[in-house]
Amino acid sequence: MSGASGKTAAAIHLTPEAEAGGPIARLRDGDLIRLDAEAGVLEARVPDLMAREPARLDVRPFGFGRELFGAFRLGVGPAEAGASVLFA
Repeated sequence: MSGASGKTAAAIHLTPEAEAGGPIARLRDGDLIRLDAEAGVLEARVPDLMAREPARLDVRPFGFGRELFGAFRLGVGPAEAGASVLFA
């Protein structure tokens, strides 16, 4: 997470949650979400979101520099625990 987002709206802790089948993995193209950077709120405006099956991506381990951080992607913990690779 080098280059902290500061006050710029960013959802950089979402990948571990999506990989674990959390709510963000259930969003689909066209779903309405609300991002309030001032209040620190990211809200899905989708009825019955958790009733959907989580998406599974075919993430290739190589290409576009992905191999450089593969070990971190495999070892990162959930956002609720700080998305840490040290204490996952």
